Amino acid sequence: MEYNLIDGKATATAIKKEIAEEVKKIVASGGKKPHLAAVLVGHDGGSETYVKNKVLSCEQCGFKSTLIRFEENVTEEELLACVYKLNEEEDIDGFIVQLPLPKHIDEQKIIMAVDYKKDVDGFHPINVGRMAIGLPCFISATPLGILTLLQHYKIETSGKKCVILGRSNIVGKPMAQLMMQKQYGDATVTVCHSHSATLKEECREADIIIAAIGRPEFVTADMVKEGAVVIDVGTTRVEDATRKQGFRLCGDVKFDEVASRCSYITPVPGGVGPMTICSLMKNTLAAGKKEFYK
Repeated sequence: MEYNLIDGKATATAIKKEIAEEVKKIVASGGKKPHLAAVLVGHDGGSETYVKNKVLSCEQCGFKSTLIRFEENVTEEELLACVYKLNEEEDIDGFIVQLPLPKHIDEQKIIMAVDYKKDVDGFHPINVGRMAIGLPCFISATPLGILTLLQHYKIETSGKKCVILGRSNIVGKPMAQLMMQKQYGDATVTVCHSHSATLKEECREADIIIAAIGRPEFVTADMVKEGAVVIDVGTTRVEDATRKQGFRLCGDVKFDEVASRCSYITPVPGGVGPMTICSLMKNTLAAGKKEFYK
C-alpha cells in the first residue's frame, strides 16, 4: 500500500511562521512580545537538545526567551524558590521546568508550584482537569501537536476506533481524553499498556494507533490493519556506531515493515517531535494574549 508520510517538521515550520506574523501584529499595535522562560536542571543530553530547540523556536516566532540553569545538585527549596519568582515576574507569560528532574526532587511538587496561568506545558492539575471536561486551557504539548497533525492532514477521526499505547500523564492519558472528546477527536478510544492482555488484538482493529509506550520498534506489521493511521510518539536513543553522535533516534514503531500497511504514518525523527515544540509556542502565544486566563 502506498502510504502518506506525515511531515511534522514542515507542518511545525508553517505554524511557527503564522505565529511570527501574529506576534509582528501584536508588537505593531503596541503590545509586548510573548516571553517564555525555561528552567533546566543538570546536563541530560535529551533535555539539553529539547531546550536548545525551544530557544531556537522562540527566536523563529519572535518571542523573548530566558533560560535558567541549575546544576544536578540543586535543592528542592532552591528550585521552588525559582518557580515562585517566575510566577510573580510580570514580563514572563509562560514557563516550563524541563523534566525529568533529579531523583531527590519531587516532580509533582514542582509542577503543583507553577502558576497554572503560566503553565504552558499543561501539566498542572488545574489545566489537566479543565482539559478533561473540555474547558479552555493549556493542553500538554505532545497531545496538542498530535491533534494539530491530524487536523492539518485532514485525517478523519470522528467515530473511528483509536488505540493509544501507553498511559503516561504526559501523553497517554491526555491523548485519550482529547481523542474521546466531541470537539477534538470524537473517536472511540481504547488505552493499552504493557500489562494489557489483548494488546495485539486491540491494535489490529484500530483505525488510528498512537504509540507512546517508550519501547523501540514495539509496534510490528502484524499489529496494524491495512489502511490504518499510525502516529509514533516514541524517541529512544539506540546505540549506532555508524552515526557521528554514536546513537540514532528510534520510534515505538518498526517503520520499515509497518509503513506499507498504513494510509498515514509519522517518521522518527521529524514527526511528532517538532510538533511538540510548536505546540509549546502555540501555548506561549495564548499565554501572552491571556487567551485562557485573565
